[in-house]
Amino acid sequence: MYNQLSLCILAVVSNKSAVHCINPNCQRPYPQPWGNKFCNSCGAPLLIDRYVPITRLGAGGFAQIYTVWDRKTQTEKVLKVLVEDSPKAQELFAQEAALMRCLRHPGVPKVDVDGYFQHRWVDSRRQWNLSCLVMEKINGETLEKILQTDYPQGCPQELVLNWLIQAVDILRHLHQNKIIHRDIKPSNLMLRNYSLGQAQQLVLIDFGGAKRCDRTSSGSPPRSTKLFSSGYAPPEQIIGSNIGPAADFYALGRTMIELLTGKHPVDLEDPLTGEFSWRKQVNINPQLADLLDEMVKEEVQARPANAVVIQKRLAQISRNLSSSPARPSLAARAQIFFWKLAKTSQAARISCAQSFRKIVAFIFYAIAQFLGACLRTFWTMLLTCGGAGIGTVVGYFLAYHTGWGIELGEVISRQLTGLLAKTQPVPGPEILVFSGAGLGTAWGLTVAGSYGQRRRFIVASLMGITSYAFGWFILQLLAPKDMAEGLVGVILVVVFLFTLGLDFRSHQIVYATIAAFGSAMPFAAVVSFEFPSNLFDLFRPTNDWQQLWLKIAFFSFIGIFISFWLGVTYYLILPGLRLLGWRK
Repeated sequence: MYNQLSLCILAVVSNKSAVHCINPNCQRPYPQPWGNKFCNSCGAPLLIDRYVPITRLGAGGFAQIYTVWDRKTQTEKVLKVLVEDSPKAQELFAQEAALMRCLRHPGVPKVDVDGYFQHRWVDSRRQWNLSCLVMEKINGETLEKILQTDYPQGCPQELVLNWLIQAVDILRHLHQNKIIHRDIKPSNLMLRNYSLGQAQQLVLIDFGGAKRCDRTSSGSPPRSTKLFSSGYAPPEQIIGSNIGPAADFYALGRTMIELLTGKHPVDLEDPLTGEFSWRKQVNINPQLADLLDEMVKEEVQARPANAVVIQKRLAQISRNLSSSPARPSLAARAQIFFWKLAKTSQAARISCAQSFRKIVAFIFYAIAQFLGACLRTFWTMLLTCGGAGIGTVVGYFLAYHTGWGIELGEVISRQLTGLLAKTQPVPGPEILVFSGAGLGTAWGLTVAGSYGQRRRFIVASLMGITSYAFGWFILQLLAPKDMAEGLVGVILVVVFLFTLGLDFRSHQIVYATIAAFGSAMPFAAVVSFEFPSNLFDLFRPTNDWQQLWLKIAFFSFIGIFISFWLGVTYYLILPGLRLLGWRK
């Protein structure tokens, strides 16, 4: 009862109606029906301990990241699932979990004590053992996204200073716990509940590259794994040398410089001399600029010794800025106002342009899909028409121009004439004509393979012969006066049985029903208007080759109608049914 109540609350709160499978090899992980305990596609468990996967957020390193619903706390969280089997990846993932569990700071996503666990299940191929890490979900935007969308020319100095103060406080907490983040950059810094021009809580994310920097007196610390982001990592990290807190200061300094200038650090380096020049790109407080320059020094010893030193200097810079005249502050507020106005205008233009591109792309895609469907359907109709015509000719030749065909026809004629108490002999050889037409039609459709059916020639051939022969037998039961009306019913039955033998992958009844009624409608119209008068001459026995064209035309048209309506079902009707939720 508790589980059901939790799922109902989640459905209301998050407006979701489906669950996401976290099996990395699942062919159709989403959407899974709401309330399912196992994936309909791969059979993997959908409930992970107390967590329900909702949507996939993306990938990071060797992990997949999902939004999950915590049924215990009734909140959304983030699930990180390791999909790499290598021992090194397992070690780094376990290390990340251990590091994050020991951190308690508002600028670091919270991880519960039991937030790291193994998700195990067994299927027919292997035993799965996925390492999982559940952490607090940060609702907000990354500084990278904010820079791109709100301040493409660079962020205001007041905001950057506020972010720098918060980031240094986070690093102070990490370094006190002997943890080096090693991957500070705008995309790994987020603001909770971001609003343009306002200062919110900064959060440092993605601890996949973090490591402990415990130093022992027995020897030098071990060398670091070469893990870095280009443009932000210090030289000692790039070459895999020993790193300490100064490595995070270097990356943070370059991150803040990028936020101020709006340019990636690599673009601020001289390609010939390697000189890092940025101060001329932006109007900034000299003391803040000096601090950032020290943080990005190439030599480790030239950078600030620890986070406390940086905090003291930032406090002095903040006091100096706050004691300055009110006029710059007013200008800053005006700048933010105009940025908001420009951002709104830019967002509107971008949105209109994106919408227009999407509409144009959709139109071209729809046209391409429509033309492709028409060409495939036309090709199938052509093959089926040709197959039906050839099959009719072959059946006609066997029935009237081979010895065993003539003998077989006579035997069938004698048996059915007596069985059905007919005054006129039953045209036994005609069963071979019908059977040949059914075989040719089945081969034409199977060779085309345009509607996703399995190409099982033997099954399709047997069903084509059987269904058409069965149709011929029904015609023999009809009195001549019932022939016109009975023909429509015969076509319905024959086409329905014939289509079932094509072995479509799903919705076989839908294919068969629509093809049967669609193929019978033209003949029903011909019967209702009594045109042409010689339509039913094709059911009379004849060995005249000149009369063969009527039989060929009849069976060819049936093949064309079947192909057309199967195409309508495959390209139009079934997508609509799937959209309405009918999957099988």
